[in-house]
Amino acid sequence: MTQKHRKRVLVTGANGFQGGAVARLLAADGHHVRGLVRDGAKAAALPAGVIPFHGDLGDPEALRAAFDGVSHAVVVMPLVYDSATVAGYARNIAEAAREAGVRRLVYNVNTPVPDETTPYTGFETRRLAERILLDGPVPALAIRPPIYLENLFSPWNGPAIVDDGVLAYPLPADRKVAWMSHADLARVAARALDEDVPPGRVWNVGGAEVLTGPELAAAFGRVLGCEVAYLPLEVAAFEEGLARTIGPEAAAGVAGIYHHAGTVRTTGLLAPSPADTETAFGVRLTPVAEWVAAQPWHHWARPTG
Repeated sequence: MTQKHRKRVLVTGANGFQGGAVARLLAADGHHVRGLVRDGAKAAALPAGVIPFHGDLGDPEALRAAFDGVSHAVVVMPLVYDSATVAGYARNIAEAAREAGVRRLVYNVNTPVPDETTPYTGFETRRLAERILLDGPVPALAIRPPIYLENLFSPWNGPAIVDDGVLAYPLPADRKVAWMSHADLARVAARALDEDVPPGRVWNVGGAEVLTGPELAAAFGRVLGCEVAYLPLEVAAFEEGLARTIGPEAAAGVAGIYHHAGTVRTTGLLAPSPADTETAFGVRLTPVAEWVAAQPWHHWARPTG
């Protein structure tokens, strides 16, 4: 890559799963990547090649410093679902990007957003931030992923899949989802930084396959060589368990998508066309079986003996 084509990119939440995947890919591709982290103690978790910058989205001065010298940015909001706070974050980002002369900003909405207004802060705070950033002073676009495959490689799901042959998730069995990996999200976000991708609009993106719960479980079973059954979880129970880990306000924000999907016939909300994503961004999306085969599932296996 020539210096001429090397981007100077700020990635917010770069020590998290989503921001980390984006920062890792951009750094590996030779771009100069600055990772904004709220907790300086977590800077060690940044991917190799990413330069840490300690700052908070609620601190305009820190954000101005973080954006100084940056040509591009990929941003995602933290697990905060207070409307005034999130709006403040978005305005701070927009203003700091303007002052720095940022040429392109990509906002990872981290969720699909229904056309209609909902009672769920997980949707509405992200809709609000999206509007502020897209209407802001720098060229921007938003990408809305559905649900991440990595949610299944977790302490909540991994052991049940490996040891019990149960894939449990808080969605109705017949709900179709274009499950997406963090790596595919990163490919889309990185491609969205390029000038030939039109700004000023929202892109609904997803993974390589649109599957119901039982179809997803069957795909897991074929790769793992065992029977895997799908179990729809009660959303209230899922939210209660999540609250013990991230707190009740954040859990309510996250769980809103599942409350909505479980009670409203949301045609296509979680199932954007894989072909449309691949065509719009020129990326190859990862088939579910390929993703499953690449994960170290033995990590979750119950100890024997």
